[in-house]
Amino acid sequence: MAQATSPPDELVEGARPVTGASPAPDAAGLGRARATGFLVPAMVLILVFLVVPAVWTIWLGLTNYRLTGLAAASPEIVGLDNFTDALGDERFRTSLLLTLEFVLGSAVIGQAGLGFAIAFALRDRRGPLRRVVEGLVLLSWILPSSVVAFLWIALLDRDAGTLNALLGIPGMAWLLDYPMLSIIIFNTWRGTAFSMMLYAAALENVPRSHLETARLAGASTWQQLRDVVFPRIRGHVLTNLLLISLWTFNDFAPFLITAGGPEQRSEILPVYVYKVALSGGELGFGAAISFVMLLINLVIALVYLRLLGRRKESA
Repeated sequence: MAQATSPPDELVEGARPVTGASPAPDAAGLGRARATGFLVPAMVLILVFLVVPAVWTIWLGLTNYRLTGLAAASPEIVGLDNFTDALGDERFRTSLLLTLEFVLGSAVIGQAGLGFAIAFALRDRRGPLRRVVEGLVLLSWILPSSVVAFLWIALLDRDAGTLNALLGIPGMAWLLDYPMLSIIIFNTWRGTAFSMMLYAAALENVPRSHLETARLAGASTWQQLRDVVFPRIRGHVLTNLLLISLWTFNDFAPFLITAGGPEQRSEILPVYVYKVALSGGELGFGAAISFVMLLINLVIALVYLRLLGRRKESA
């Protein structure tokens, strides 16, 4: 006796044919109103701490606003005069070149290079040595800038400096004779920890079997880095360079050990803005320079983002 079969699902009255699952419009299930509520605090913070200061800086740059005097009570609109004066100022151009030298020396070469060297040297090490080295590097990063500046002044002091005592050359004025080199080494020492931690995490994604194969094939350390390591961590390298370049470009900490001297030989742009806007009282002119710095930061960011985009396209 033949067994009765049930009709197909599409023939059953009221059944809907299966056409494939459609993506949910709200994966988190919050709804538009609640999702907007979560975004509002972040948007308010961005508005208060980023948008409003940027607009305020642009407005100040268009005026002759000062800290004291008549221009403080009733500032006047001067248009683009502050911006043209800044671009034509020899002191500004010198500070810009010193800032680029500071970024290249202490961020791109110093922090990124030293951070990678430490991370690569410790990648296969486990135990107290690695913990001690990483702890010392992190300590220099988490200490307040004022404390780090005091330590470096004590190290490089002409009369009672630790470095002169170790080298046996009393009277050597490092901060006066080599101000840019001093602040570059100072910033490299205190900022290497971030690069070290980022590269240490990136190196964990490099298969050890690939390095071992390259080593057995006779590849030198440089060839292993060039052909195996760097292609796999290029995105991390560019991200690190972007962040530390922007941080270093806007860093005010060197003021604590050289104050931009001697004779403005270490006067990077943040120090120059401070002296013009606060010490000199020319808030309008200082705001114009700050806005130019913002544009330079945007150019630096766009260059790195373009490089990251090319990496994704070639991947």
